[in-house]
Amino acid sequence: MNSNSWNQIISNLPGPHFLQTYEWGQVKAKYGWDPNYAVWTEDGKWKVESNVEALSTFHSPIVATALVLKRTAFRRFSIFYAPKGPLMDWSNESLRARVLDDLQSFAEKQGAIFLKLDLDVVLGRGVPLSVGEVTENSGQAVMSDLKRRGWVESSDQIQFKNTVIVDLSATEEDILMRMKQKTRYNIRLAERKGVSLRVGKLADLAMLYRMYAETSVRDGFVIRDEEYYMTVWKMFMQSSEPAVVPLIAEVDGEPIAGLFLFIFAGRGYYVYGMSREKHREKMPTYLLQWAAMRHAKARGCLTYDLWGAPDVFDESDPLWGVYRFKEGLGGEVVRTLGAYDFAPRKFWYSMYSDVMPRVLDFMRSRGRQRAKQALGA
Repeated sequence: MNSNSWNQIISNLPGPHFLQTYEWGQVKAKYGWDPNYAVWTEDGKWKVESNVEALSTFHSPIVATALVLKRTAFRRFSIFYAPKGPLMDWSNESLRARVLDDLQSFAEKQGAIFLKLDLDVVLGRGVPLSVGEVTENSGQAVMSDLKRRGWVESSDQIQFKNTVIVDLSATEEDILMRMKQKTRYNIRLAERKGVSLRVGKLADLAMLYRMYAETSVRDGFVIRDEEYYMTVWKMFMQSSEPAVVPLIAEVDGEPIAGLFLFIFAGRGYYVYGMSREKHREKMPTYLLQWAAMRHAKARGCLTYDLWGAPDVFDESDPLWGVYRFKEGLGGEVVRTLGAYDFAPRKFWYSMYSDVMPRVLDFMRSRGRQRAKQALGA
């Protein structure tokens, strides 16, 4: 088994996600994490290896997988994290029991402080308490199962629990008609005002990072250093599947906004977006989103993930303003289980949970300074 076959296997399981790909493991390997690859087979076997090639001996059909990242904490203990994994049919109770039993045993034997699963298991669709809200019973059953086993909802939700998904299976005309009228107007406005679009190249990445830094300072969110994003973007740009496509909006040849469209296993993701203050009245971000949908659809994607929605659906949530923009694009709110922790070493887990928020606050402060420095401020 090699990197391509790993990605092929996970793409055929329920809920494949680009954060479970070989490439994502290689990105994290450059930043203190050791990727581990776990597989479960139909004949009842399971194995976890740090070298994906070592899994090539399996011949029985693979029914579940997990990219599990490992790093050292407090010098002698480990923490484990599966971003958007494991991948499997979570409604299959016997398989779910197998996978959770094996992962819990693995965490205990490895002397882990905790194992975090960031589960892309759907709890419901639609805004809570709204007309048309749907509850997914299978997701509720998984949540109950985890709590019964002693897992706790993580205080450190690394990925967004909720998101907005646009259905790309319809015609372009129908996709546009599902958008709010104001959104369609702004797309046409951008075209009338001379906003043009192009696909970015490797040579554009430094410019896009500077624009991202400008966006973070203006909008008050924290980003990492330039090297990290260069690692992510180059890793996925050099791959055909999963892939990333930078899209750039320009006025008179001057870049004014951009986004990175990730593509894997029939799903497009809007992960990083950036814009300048200049020409914002020309609504380039609306045209970019429409271009990303069309590009993803042309690449065979059936859905487009707008990457993040509020935990609380009112003005009190920091994501509310961004959500109102995404809401206009005609997607559906999807609410997932999010991150749950299994902690074999409860004392150290409590210590880690107490210390890490302060470490993260310090890192965020440094991140803000780096973003300002990137702008020469």
